[in-house]
Amino acid sequence: MNLLLLNLIIIIYLLATLYLGYRGWKSTKDSEGYLVAGRKTHPYIMAMSYGATFISTSAIVGFGGNAALFGMGLLWLTFLNIFVGIFVAFIVYGKRTRKMGHNLNAMTFPELLGKRFDSRFIQYFSGIVIFLGMPLYASVVLIGAARFMETTLAIDFDVALLVYSVIIAAYVIWGGLRGVMYTDAMQGTIMFVGMIFLLFITYSHLGGIIPAHQALTDMANLVPAKLAAQGHAGWTAMPVLGSTWWWTLVSTIVLGVGIGVLAMPQLVVRFMTVKSNRELNRGVLIGGVFILMMTGVAFTVGALSNVFFLQNMGNISINIAAGNADSIIPLYINAATPEWFVYLFMLTLLAAAMSTSSSQFHTQGSAIGRDIYETLTHKKGGKSILVTRMGIIVAMIIAVTLGYILPENIIARGTAIFFGLCAAAFLPMYTSALYWKGATKEGAIAGLFTGTLVTVFWYLFIHKAEAVPLGICKMLLGRDVLITSMPWPVVDPILVALPLAALVTVAVSLMTKRPRDRHLEECFREIK
Repeated sequence: MNLLLLNLIIIIYLLATLYLGYRGWKSTKDSEGYLVAGRKTHPYIMAMSYGATFISTSAIVGFGGNAALFGMGLLWLTFLNIFVGIFVAFIVYGKRTRKMGHNLNAMTFPELLGKRFDSRFIQYFSGIVIFLGMPLYASVVLIGAARFMETTLAIDFDVALLVYSVIIAAYVIWGGLRGVMYTDAMQGTIMFVGMIFLLFITYSHLGGIIPAHQALTDMANLVPAKLAAQGHAGWTAMPVLGSTWWWTLVSTIVLGVGIGVLAMPQLVVRFMTVKSNRELNRGVLIGGVFILMMTGVAFTVGALSNVFFLQNMGNISINIAAGNADSIIPLYINAATPEWFVYLFMLTLLAAAMSTSSSQFHTQGSAIGRDIYETLTHKKGGKSILVTRMGIIVAMIIAVTLGYILPENIIARGTAIFFGLCAAAFLPMYTSALYWKGATKEGAIAGLFTGTLVTVFWYLFIHKAEAVPLGICKMLLGRDVLITSMPWPVVDPILVALPLAALVTVAVSLMTKRPRDRHLEECFREIK
């Protein structure tokens, strides 16, 4: 495929994206349209937007590359993504979120929590947590797309990162959530098709399903000595129970991301864009199949890339990628697939990155405009939308800046950090808001503080993967981490911060005054 045809494909794709953003802008008349897409979204668009926002280049490139390291054990994350991220999220959380959001006229996740607990503080503090915490996640998504463009098109990484980010900002700023969801649906469809082709091509290269997986099993003796010492037992076996490798896989990757999805602000708001529970029920099947094809294929192909590289280049994936797991999937695609598919997959990754990035920027802008500015100034309307758009620009600048300075092997780690933070900070309060009328404002605030602060403290002083590079513990206490005895330096913060936040939320709620009955009636109207 010549360069002219490639450029034509990219131009058509970008024009379609900008056109859908324009459609969103034309049909957006007020704050409700800009922030929750008018609450009348089609179930296919909602489900595909949810899935495409959930699955980004961090899942395909970052976690796919990590699957080349950890092996098939990463498929436990696919299971949680479908069971927790789709079924539990849509049925257990989504239905009540949709109805309560309608009852309280909430248009963002922090606003839903703030109005449920009758607390302006909860709304703007949650907005601050989102705005300050999400740039890391947003930047690793940008990095994933830019790395593939760099590998495939021989474009300078810095240039790819900047151009790509400007295009996204253009349609998010003007199109609002409706424009974001329209483009998400198109991008999700492209992603689905691309991953089907990738799975077929991979098994074709390796002689079929059974030979491919048997070959991967037979490679257990090739695990690098450094990884084996940490508990790596082969690419089709779980790590040694209790080892460093086991704790990293189970607590950080599987549980951190698998549970954190329930409290992701940019996903929760999707539930408030549909008019009835029927749309959510229909969305479960669409979303479940989509997630299976996205993460299941990415993790399977990532692990099997070891077989391909060994058979064709005489080495395993991480060595071929010179130690950078974020480069494994781009290298595999360029080495193992025909030229036409390389370009199709580039569109797949562009779609994955753009769908997630657009939602991230929209959520950060909404946090600034709706949750912080409006809550603190009591000014609404056109001024609020302007501030939201300015917030999107600021969010984009921060994410691009981080994209230039973050180290290698950061994509999966950055994603897990934000997912874990959201779970610890918001999930106890969010669950209580939907299901426990006895939960109080004081309990919610106490849980929010506990989850946020314990997570930050754990990353700075205990979790080795972050504490050592940051060096704050070393500077203040003269040691790399505060606790050196195993397994604490490799236990992810979510396993400590989330239970503590839940316990504090319940304990403080039981000790403080129950919310007014009239307020509870308004919140739970027509919720059984």
